[in-house]
Amino acid sequence: MKINTILLFFVVAGFSLSAQNKSTKGADKLVERYEYVQAVQEYLALVEIGKSDGYVQKQLGDCYYNMHNTVAAEKWYSQAVKTNQAAETYYRYAQVLKSNGKYAEANEQMKAFATMVPNDQRAKEFIANPDYLSELINKEKLFEVNKISLNSNRSDFGAVLYGDVLYFASARNESNKTYGWNDEPFLDIYQSTYNENKKYSEPIPVTELNSTFHEGPLTMTKDGNTIYFSSESLKDKLFEKDSAKKLKFGQVNLYKASKENGKWGAITPLPFNSKSFSAGNPSIDKEGKTLYFASNMPGSIGGTDIWKVAVNADGTFGTPENMGDKINTFGDENFPFITEDAILYFSSNGLAGFGGLDVFSVDLNQNGAPSNIGKPVNTEKDDFAFTYNKEKNIGYLSSNRAGSDDIYSTVPVCKGQVLTVVQNAKTEALIPNSKVVILDENGTVLDTQYSNEKGEVLYDLECQKAYAIEVYKDGFVTGKFPIAKLKGGKVFINAVVTPIEVIVTETEIVLKPIYFENDKSTITKWGAAELDKLVYIMSQNKNLIIYAKSHTDFRGTNQYNLKLSDRRAKSTVQYIISKGIDASRISGKGFGESDPKVNCKKCSEDEHTLNRRSEFMIVK
Repeated sequence: MKINTILLFFVVAGFSLSAQNKSTKGADKLVERYEYVQAVQEYLALVEIGKSDGYVQKQLGDCYYNMHNTVAAEKWYSQAVKTNQAAETYYRYAQVLKSNGKYAEANEQMKAFATMVPNDQRAKEFIANPDYLSELINKEKLFEVNKISLNSNRSDFGAVLYGDVLYFASARNESNKTYGWNDEPFLDIYQSTYNENKKYSEPIPVTELNSTFHEGPLTMTKDGNTIYFSSESLKDKLFEKDSAKKLKFGQVNLYKASKENGKWGAITPLPFNSKSFSAGNPSIDKEGKTLYFASNMPGSIGGTDIWKVAVNADGTFGTPENMGDKINTFGDENFPFITEDAILYFSSNGLAGFGGLDVFSVDLNQNGAPSNIGKPVNTEKDDFAFTYNKEKNIGYLSSNRAGSDDIYSTVPVCKGQVLTVVQNAKTEALIPNSKVVILDENGTVLDTQYSNEKGEVLYDLECQKAYAIEVYKDGFVTGKFPIAKLKGGKVFINAVVTPIEVIVTETEIVLKPIYFENDKSTITKWGAAELDKLVYIMSQNKNLIIYAKSHTDFRGTNQYNLKLSDRRAKSTVQYIISKGIDASRISGKGFGESDPKVNCKKCSEDEHTLNRRSEFMIVK
């Protein structure tokens, strides 16, 4: 669907009659009537009987281009450009190559296009930044994109959510007459209820708005009482007639409807509608004072431009204004959507993109340049009709990335911040130049920074994901600090790390006792903190070899205690190895109750605790 189907701009860029002849007359008439499906069959019949030339090949390329079959369009354009062609053919060939992911080949065709028309805005932008693609690929991801459940096997697009009702345009009504452009039924406006479980009800047509012609998409005022929507001018008998060709050239125009007794009524055309140009795909601002739309009316820079018009308090309209050459190009700009924050989203094939139509945004408060919003919203195919509901925190996108026009949800990527401040546990002093590592919930390192003079490191992270911070500093025990799933905003982590205060003699490394719980061999968090000190010393002294001795208290039999202490020795050794110390540098053995720290007969609980310990002897 997209631009040509929805707005019915009955012009074909680059169309030339110079190579028409008697053989192509029938197919050419079908093209003039925008019956591309049948026209393709007529041109292919000429190819089969050997009457193909550069003109026929270009016409086939154009037909498939307008039908959004980029693979077939590429095939025929590749043959057509072997003959002399108008500049626009090279531009279209470049666009379908991009849509098919062939960027190097697309750049070659853009070079040919730029050579032919160096003053074209699209040519200038390409020459100024031929390596734009790498910049686009590396853009930060802004949205999560997912196909929604209410799509049909026909075109569905232009979704916009108001309250709990999703409105969109669809060609799913098989009882409608078909449209020769793409052999699909004419479009109707549908609605579906979006419930609290994020499910969609079965779509139903908005019968009071639909006719036998194309309708949709629509926009609604904030009070829910007025809508503006696209519909064909033929229903108002507003068209230009070509008697010789027996054709009626209609346009898509804008209409206003008001709610009456829960139904849409009082449908009236907007005063600037015309039989000479189209205006459609409207979006009204939150105050209901400015209507944005797409049109090819006089004053347009390219094929279709983004325009705006004032909606006065008395219901009258001002004079439409073109949004200017920062937004509009020599190509096509379409599907404007204005947010409550005055961010204008629109689609363009004239600005630098991945291929076909891409979605762009521009802050109208800043008067800046439009920005491509990147993947996954944009792809090599057509991506368009981007809308956003701030209250529900969900947007919608239309795209033919899967082969047909479908509707996708777009949920903003939630961002949170983690401010880590590294501090000395003993002195409470801030520690600059500490290595601060951020890890995901699987332990994969995502990034590494060093704390500033205030001991600070700031990380921007995604919401609803768990992370962990690890802090490394010479002379301190490595600290690890888990971070619960973020919900946005800023989280503060006071990363308190313990200085390594270890006595190293010629025969022993003296740590605080590595105590175990009664009758257990698992390493406690207090024991782990001391063992991390040993890990640090061993990492700084590569030739150091350690022998760990584990002991128990007097409770239990000698045999049991010997086995228990051996399990403790193995736990201690395995912990050291798990931290990256080679297994050949650490070994251990249990000694049971044979070598108590306190030799007591009726030991107190504290004395028992002192006897349940590990010690570390220097072997080498």
